Amino acid sequence: MAHHPEEQQRKRAEDIALFRYALVHEASDATLSKRERGRIVRSLAEVSHNGPDGTAVTVSRVTIDRWIRAYRAGGFAALTPSARRVEPRTPAGLLTLACDLRREDPARTAAHIAEMIRVSHEWSPHPRTLQRHFAALGLTRAQLSASNVAFGRFEATHPNELWVGDALHGPVVGGKKAILFCFLDDHSRFVTGHRWTYAEDTLSAESALRRGILSRGLPGTVYLDNGSSFVSKQLLRALAILGVRLVHSRPGRPQGRGKIERFFRTVRDQFLIEASHSEIPTLEVLESRFMAWTERVYHARVHSETNETPMNRFSVLGAPKIPPMALVREAFLFSETRTVTKTATVSLFGNHYEVDQALIARRVELVFDPFDLERISVRYHDTNFGLAVPHKIDRHVHPMAKVAPAPGPPTGIDYLGLVEAQHRGAVGSPIGYAQLNHEPPTHDESTHDESTHDESTHDESTHDESTPSESTNQESAELQ
Repeated sequence: MAHHPEEQQRKRAEDIALFRYALVHEASDATLSKRERGRIVRSLAEVSHNGPDGTAVTVSRVTIDRWIRAYRAGGFAALTPSARRVEPRTPAGLLTLACDLRREDPARTAAHIAEMIRVSHEWSPHPRTLQRHFAALGLTRAQLSASNVAFGRFEATHPNELWVGDALHGPVVGGKKAILFCFLDDHSRFVTGHRWTYAEDTLSAESALRRGILSRGLPGTVYLDNGSSFVSKQLLRALAILGVRLVHSRPGRPQGRGKIERFFRTVRDQFLIEASHSEIPTLEVLESRFMAWTERVYHARVHSETNETPMNRFSVLGAPKIPPMALVREAFLFSETRTVTKTATVSLFGNHYEVDQALIARRVELVFDPFDLERISVRYHDTNFGLAVPHKIDRHVHPMAKVAPAPGPPTGIDYLGLVEAQHRGAVGSPIGYAQLNHEPPTHDESTHDESTHDESTHDESTHDESTPSESTNQESAELQ
């Protein structure tokens, strides 16, 4: 919704004041000595910062000192820039006409709209001006199209160019139906990432994807359907941070999904049919047996379409390039936006937190580990305002986290057990995802007690620094 120009100008002035405050509030501390303050100011002047409009800016020492003096003299209000009266150079009527033309047909480009206005009114704003105006009002082509363009190629040309993801409903384990989240490399038909879980939600999908990335590297594109677990702002955020393109299939047009559907049929015919004759008490047992079957049977068998084994066809990629653990961890954090109340507090899933008073009435971003709601990072316009102070904590994990059902009795020896035993005998220990022992548990493995939280994603920052390299080395040996 469009805002009144005066309201937009007031909000921008407040954003500028908040940017200045975030920059100088530490150096404005009256207890600092001149030397300490000078060191802080020099360090601020030597680096670039995210400005109010999101672009990188640098601020000189003279300007920072001036802002410090202003803040000391008049507080936060003194950092607000004075209002400037500037007459807009583009007539409001032409901008309104441009918006009407974009709404009439979202496929029109800014350049085409500018040409249409020029023909009808003999003059037109520059296409870049129209693009900025459309972006400010939420009228970009992507926002108005309401659907992504499906990936139209029949087969990717090389490994890790395209991963196709989907979910398969499996057997009842521990009194509850198990669900397989799986990602398949389109070129090789190689299973890059998978996870058995109890819930068909975003946490489970992200867990399978994270496993694949930490052992097989980054895909260029991930192709998913429009299920609720795959249409999520959290998953979109993760892939955007990792630089991975996300494409959804159009409703009623599932072109390009045939390979993973064919793989799921193989899973039903060869794995699940044997699982039905076994007593599998826990997801952990199901996971280990599925991994053994995947590595020992499916990856080693010649595919009927490629005339190569998935292992050989994927191995031409060489050693996978694993992204930095810090980047992966940041990508799979959850993010929610909240408006700070007049008492400088925010609420999240029934919990209440205190934040910096300068953020009152601002729309801030709360970034957090879904398995630890006591540690919330507060960000505004890509500026980090530190951790929120827990005020009232009733929930410690994300609402998606659920308690898994109690395990059943021990299993006997069966076909899948023999496959798993052969797999262990060949490699010494399970290969691939089982090597990521310190990966945070999904909701189906979590409980609400404090001990479970200690095994969550925060362990990833301490233990996973070495895990990816170990997993990568083993995966590389396997591929060779």
